[in-house]
Amino acid sequence: MPLALLALAIGAFGIGTTEFVIMGLLPQVAGDFGVSIPTAGLLVTGYALGVVIGAPLMTVLGTKVPRKRMLMLLMGLFILGNLLSAVAPSFSVMLIGRVVASLAHGAFFGIGSVVAAELVAPDKKAGAIAMMFTGLTVANVVGVPLGTLVGQSVGWRVTFAIVAGLGVIGLAGIAKLVPDLPKPEGVRLRHELAAFKNTQVLLAMAMTVLGFGGVFAAITYIAPMMTHVTGFADGSVTWLLVLFGLGMVGGNLVGGKFADRALMPMLYVSLGALAVVLALFTVTAHNKIAAAVTIALIGALGFATVPPLQKRVLDQAHGAPTLASAVNIGAFNLGNALSAWLGGIVIAAGFGYTAPNWVGAVLAAAALLLAILSAALERRTSARGAVVAAGTPSEQRTAVHH
Repeated sequence: MPLALLALAIGAFGIGTTEFVIMGLLPQVAGDFGVSIPTAGLLVTGYALGVVIGAPLMTVLGTKVPRKRMLMLLMGLFILGNLLSAVAPSFSVMLIGRVVASLAHGAFFGIGSVVAAELVAPDKKAGAIAMMFTGLTVANVVGVPLGTLVGQSVGWRVTFAIVAGLGVIGLAGIAKLVPDLPKPEGVRLRHELAAFKNTQVLLAMAMTVLGFGGVFAAITYIAPMMTHVTGFADGSVTWLLVLFGLGMVGGNLVGGKFADRALMPMLYVSLGALAVVLALFTVTAHNKIAAAVTIALIGALGFATVPPLQKRVLDQAHGAPTLASAVNIGAFNLGNALSAWLGGIVIAAGFGYTAPNWVGAVLAAAALLLAILSAALERRTSARGAVVAAGTPSEQRTAVHH
């Protein structure tokens, strides 16, 4: 794997840390600003919606900028947002800081996915994408737990200041290691937008929204769930997040490996198992050992879907993949926002801190149904193409027109 993938992984590490660390600090942030846990959950929803908006916006703005320079500009925006969160005098200002940081997220992973795929042979593209996303998953093993520990020990503001420092390291890594890749010639915005006419691209993005949304429905409220329901101490949340992160690392690498061999079967297995595990979490959350194992499984199964879904979008949007790739990252976070919001609703309605697990199970099951539908449509299209190819020239023209 090219060394440039390490630079992309470094940037992903910083972004992954700021995205997920807030989950372990929701009680502290809510207490400091005098807001409820569901209200503090808006810091997750706001970040996710910022990614949804920022992914296409920043990608379009970057169409005239070489990819390396754009990646560096995105890391600068990420640093600014985290510094604003660190010094926020009020909840609303912190929410603004989260949104500013999130604007860089989707475009960074979208452009980074395209760059990573271009640096390797065609049969290693999903593996290269997974390598970049390893930075995001490792953040959940190292960055998020340490950030949670620091936030609980000396204050969450220090955590976000450290995250801004991670952004500086990521910026330096990109400047040093990523090659100067020119902007592709002949690529126009209308070509990029044309990818969204492809039903398979839209289905893949819908799978992304629902599948990873299932993960966030449970994980957004992991701190109050584990302390109020399971009986863990506040400090134990750090180690539970380590387990979640370890699961993410393993699932991401396995997903990348098997997506290059059997993409759709990989999605069937991971999404189906994720739905089952999330449903079981409503029961296992009442036992410490069972809850810890379940959290690791959620991380593994959730991130096993990331490389295959990202590769499927790149494959289906071939010729104009940059915007579609970035929007798919936004789709991950649209799922995050949707599930965090729905999770907050069921908690506020009095169904308890385990109720978001049911929300996640339903979302993951819906993603599985879409995967089955996508594969069925693809088989039908392939069969129709085979019939056209076998017909006479006149029949072929008639079939094409229909």
